[in-house]
Amino acid sequence: MNVLIYGGGAVGLGIASCLLKSNASVDIIAREDTVRQLTIKGLIRDGIFGNVTIPPQNFKAYEDISLVDTNRSFDFICVCTKSFDSETTARNLYEYKEIMAPDSVIILFQNGWGNTEKFLGYFSENQVYNARIITGFIRPAPHQVTITVHADSIHIGNLHSHTATGRIERLCTVINNGGVPCIPFQEIGKDLWAKMLYNCPLNPLGAILGIPYGKLAENAYTKEIMNTIIHEIFAVMTADNLSTHWENPEDFIALFYSQLVPRTSDHESSMLQDLRAGKRTEIDSLNGEIIRLGKKHNIPVNVNQTIWDLIKYEESK
Repeated sequence: MNVLIYGGGAVGLGIASCLLKSNASVDIIAREDTVRQLTIKGLIRDGIFGNVTIPPQNFKAYEDISLVDTNRSFDFICVCTKSFDSETTARNLYEYKEIMAPDSVIILFQNGWGNTEKFLGYFSENQVYNARIITGFIRPAPHQVTITVHADSIHIGNLHSHTATGRIERLCTVINNGGVPCIPFQEIGKDLWAKMLYNCPLNPLGAILGIPYGKLAENAYTKEIMNTIIHEIFAVMTADNLSTHWENPEDFIALFYSQLVPRTSDHESSMLQDLRAGKRTEIDSLNGEIIRLGKKHNIPVNVNQTIWDLIKYEESK
């Protein structure tokens, strides 16, 4: 199995570690410093699923897709970039599509909503899959990834087909054998909106206040903010004929506080990590998508708008 990891951040290195542990052939496209450290020190994974060390000679790392050997083709391309890079990534992959076999599959390991449409501008519906991840990955060093929390298996599916192909089942098995649970899932759209319901209240509010998820659930004021965000999301989902695993916000909120937040109570959001590093966040593909749908259907989403404004202020600093 030949796999290209496009994006060497925490998620990209986490998925790469699973594939390499299962003896897949892996190439990684990452930033210059990450490539340098990977080439010298190899890939290290630690955390709740145990320690894995992959020597540098067991994989290849590049700074740019133009450096990848075009004489080989990849069975899978795992896109692990930030959501705001989706358009650029899709265009780059299309420009170098000779590295893809006719039956190659692209899997988007990304946050938020709206990434798929960017790739469908270049590739067919049966080529583009989505992965839903509720596992905490952080990167303490450019060549190292730590798995901090895990709420559920990685789910992989296609938004336009409910049939899991044998290729996807095989990829899930390889990732699963590499240490992180992963399964094919037919209704991935419902999963992606379930993650939106999880991320939109927790990720930006935790970033603004600088606290982990569990602290947000302990305070009546922050709970009120999160509850309103969730209600606004359900309103725009209903208007846009989208669905998730819960029929109403109250059912989700009950599970949110009883199970989902406790499983990840010590986790600090990726948005907080980005702000600390002076990086752009993924707010546009999270609460920004709720604002877009609210405008589309003339539904007020004032709390999502306020959260978006505050994160944009923090980015501007």
